[in-house]
Amino acid sequence: MGKYRRILTGSPVTKSPLDLYTQCHFLDPFLLDFTSYYAFRNRYAELRTANFSGRSVQVVTGYKNLAELAETLKSFSYRVLKDDCLDLPPKTFMKRVIQLTPEQKRVYQQMKATALATLNGKMVTTMNVITQLMRLQQITCGHFKADDGSMQNIKNNRITELMDVLEEVEGKAIIWAHWRHDIDTIVESIEEQYPGSVVTYYGDTSTEDRQKAIKKIQDPESKVRFLVGTPQTGGYGITLTGASTMIYYSNGYDLEKRQQSEARIDRIGQKKPMTYIDILAEDTIDEKIVKSLRKKVNIATEIMGEELKAWI
Repeated sequence: MGKYRRILTGSPVTKSPLDLYTQCHFLDPFLLDFTSYYAFRNRYAELRTANFSGRSVQVVTGYKNLAELAETLKSFSYRVLKDDCLDLPPKTFMKRVIQLTPEQKRVYQQMKATALATLNGKMVTTMNVITQLMRLQQITCGHFKADDGSMQNIKNNRITELMDVLEEVEGKAIIWAHWRHDIDTIVESIEEQYPGSVVTYYGDTSTEDRQKAIKKIQDPESKVRFLVGTPQTGGYGITLTGASTMIYYSNGYDLEKRQQSEARIDRIGQKKPMTYIDILAEDTIDEKIVKSLRKKVNIATEIMGEELKAWI
């Protein structure tokens, strides 16, 4: 048992205020003055009863008393923001909104209707809901898995918009995609227009090739201009300050992965103003994902006593 306990983290709240309970309990079980997680949850979460697979469970629908929680944290925490200790260039966040193609819209509406019919009025599991959301998001990205298990491509405006963005980019850029299938599409399109200018950093990229990719994107003399990867693989622990533009071809619901991936170009050594660009399909799940991320950021900002951030 250590004499002292400390936690060092850049983002103590990435999913919900309830993230804080185990962290504070580790430091000292008496810091929050609650005898259990459930007592803590009842104080700071709004709950309703729901039935899942024949079981009655408490579901979090919102949060409350956050100002009180923020005040409690001040007594035993100290927070230093990157902007307070590093003189880094400014960041700009932009959205490029696209429309679904007629074929995409038809498939999207069919899948949405099927999902609603599957979920409506039935006992559903979290996995069922996640599966339906994933299918809708895949369609907005221009592909879906057919009943026979094969991946089917759909004509879409997303890859066209990405290539338009890359034409406007000066210097190097990082491109994050949520799906591996999209990485293949992106790399193929870039290679066709800018041969030899792209490297990858995702699950299928070998350890040796990952190191080469970082070296090339960091080398101002290298002809490699684009790194394409997934936030879950490339979003942690690496420095990509050779680029000052970051493009999100698609997003996921995980705020931690989003924030960590953003930080790859926002580090010591960055000399240029940074631009973050999100490609979003209008009136689709894309907008709901961004809304969810924005809500999580707002809650974390309120709890940590910071000013509302300029973000997507």
